[in-house]
Amino acid sequence: MKLGVLTVALGDMSLDAACKFLSEQGVQMVEIGCGGFPGTAHCNTAELLADENKQKEFLDTIHKYGLEISALSAHGNAVHPDKAIAKKFDEDLTNAILLAEKLGVPVVNTFSGCPGGSPEDKTPNWVTCPWPDDFSEILEYQWNDVLIPYWKEKVAFAKAHNVHKIALELHPGFCVYNTRSLLKLREAVGPEIGANLDPSHLIWQGMDLIAVIRELGKANAIFHFHAKDTKVDAINTAVNGVLDTQHYSEELTRSWIFRSVGYGHGEDYWKAIASELRLAGYDYAISIEHEDSLMSGKEGLLKAIGCLKNSLIFEDRGNMYWA
Repeated sequence: MKLGVLTVALGDMSLDAACKFLSEQGVQMVEIGCGGFPGTAHCNTAELLADENKQKEFLDTIHKYGLEISALSAHGNAVHPDKAIAKKFDEDLTNAILLAEKLGVPVVNTFSGCPGGSPEDKTPNWVTCPWPDDFSEILEYQWNDVLIPYWKEKVAFAKAHNVHKIALELHPGFCVYNTRSLLKLREAVGPEIGANLDPSHLIWQGMDLIAVIRELGKANAIFHFHAKDTKVDAINTAVNGVLDTQHYSEELTRSWIFRSVGYGHGEDYWKAIASELRLAGYDYAISIEHEDSLMSGKEGLLKAIGCLKNSLIFEDRGNMYWA
C-alpha cells in the first residue's frame, strides 16, 4: 500500500509547496483535483492538455519529491437535470480522462451523479425509499433512461483513451451510494466501473467496512481508497436517526460529522481495514481526504498521516517460513 493525500486541503499552497510538504511527511502518492467539486487549485486541466511542455513541468514537480499520482479527481454530477450544469461537469470529467491518458494516470475518480425524477425536473432527486410507488418509478427512469446510457457512453470514451478504471465514490445524494448500487452499475456498464471507497460516507449509513471491502473485493471492484473518518453522535442519532440535513457546521446537534482519520475510530479500526484491503487484493493508494471542521487542513492531514503510518501495510508479503 502507498500513503496518499488528496491535495485539495492544501489548495492555498502551490503544487510545488504542497508536494514538498507532503513528501517531508512520508506521503508517497498525491490525488489531484482537476475539475468539478475538487476544483483546479493544483491542476489547470485545459492548460495542460494544450501544452506538452506544461505536462512535463507538472509531472516533474511531482516526481522531484518522489511522489506519484494515484488518481485525477473530477467529482461532479454529469447527469444533472439542468443541462448547463451537467455539461460543465461532463466536460470536466472528459478532460480528466484525456489528461489521465496524457500523464499515464490509471484512475479517474468521480461521482455517479443523480438525475431528476423525470425529464421535466430542474434539480436532482435522490430516492431513499421504494414507496409510494412514485419513488420506484423515479428509480426506473433514473437508471434505465439516464444513468446507464450515460455511463456506457463515458466508459467507451475512457477505454478509447486508455483509461480503464473509473472510480465512483459511494456517496449519498447520488445514485451510487452503497455496495449494491455500485455493483449494479458495474454489471450494467462494465468492469471499468469500480469504487473509490470512502469509509466516511458508509459509516453513518451503518455499513460495516470489512464486509463492504470483502464484497467489493470478490468482484475486483476497488480501484481507489479515500481515508476519511466519521464520528457518529450516539445521542443525536438516537433521537433523530442518521439522515441529517443540517449544515456540517452544526457540529453539536448533527447526528454525525466528518473527522480526520483516527478521530472517529482508533488505530485498530484502520488496521483492520488495511488488512482486509490486502486480503481483497488491493495494494494501491490510501488517499487521505481532509474534511474535518474541527481542524485546519494542515493539522488534519498531519493527524491522519500519523495514524495511517501505524496502520497501513507498506511492504510486500513475506514468505510463510513458518508454514
